[in-house]
Amino acid sequence: MTIRVLDPTSETGPPQSEPAPRLDTLAGKKVGFISNGKEGTARYFHHLGEALKSRYGVAEIVIKTKSNYSAPADAHIANGISEWDAMMSGVGD
Repeated sequence: MTIRVLDPTSETGPPQSEPAPRLDTLAGKKVGFISNGKEGTARYFHHLGEALKSRYGVAEIVIKTKSNYSAPADAHIANGISEWDAMMSGVGD
């Protein structure tokens, strides 16, 4: 009897890239949040957005919600990210 073991890992690694440069400050910046649409994210992102405005001088908060929590962000959301100075994505239940 022969036992054959398969390796499910990819033959290639993830693409190499550099992280985005850090912002000097959040003051006056536009910060976007991408929610997966689950119940816990809306209140959390709203609260976090208000804290960023009051504590760090963020000028504008944008909150977008994906149409499907398990899929990548919708095209209209992904296309708008370049207009933001910073963004966060999160999961909530």
